[in-house]
Amino acid sequence: MNRLLIATAVVALSAGAAYAQAPAAAPADAAPAVAAPALTIAPHGDIADTLKASGQFTILVKALDATGLTPVLKSAGPLTIMAPTDAAFQALPADQLDNLMKPDNAAQLQGILTYHVINAAVPPAKITGSKGPIKTVAGPEVQIDGTGATIKVNDATVLGEVGVSNGTIYAVNKVLMAPSAAAPAAGGH
Repeated sequence: MNRLLIATAVVALSAGAAYAQAPAAAPADAAPAVAAPALTIAPHGDIADTLKASGQFTILVKALDATGLTPVLKSAGPLTIMAPTDAAFQALPADQLDNLMKPDNAAQLQGILTYHVINAAVPPAKITGSKGPIKTVAGPEVQIDGTGATIKVNDATVLGEVGVSNGTIYAVNKVLMAPSAAAPAAGGH
């Protein structure tokens, strides 16, 4: 089962580059006023190693390991990840995270995690002053808005970002859920 999930993720990543879209440009007269990041992340090699070394993404790292996605985030890339902080995961409704981490829910957890990954380089220079959809590895698009005081991804706020050897990490204050993603019931598997 895990091999199937990993193979599916690798195929999705390979195909995702063809679908990745740059955010629509903001009007030329719109002057972005992006605030300084609230969270500092030091680069430490690739995406997976940087998330682990940070100490602020322990739940994300555990979820990536549980779904077999860590090797994908160690690949050559370029990849972009909207990385929920531990506080973002802890803000989920009671028992939702525990249920998602159960082995029987690995496919659903993997779907949620791949909704946070873009199979393309999306550095801050592409986001600042721009607004628009970008297709994720999971398929559905996230809405990026870099036209305000802070960068937004859907309804999450970017707390900080860092470029690493295989892409970019954006720390976000919420776990992103694709429009069709439903959490397992509290009494789940």
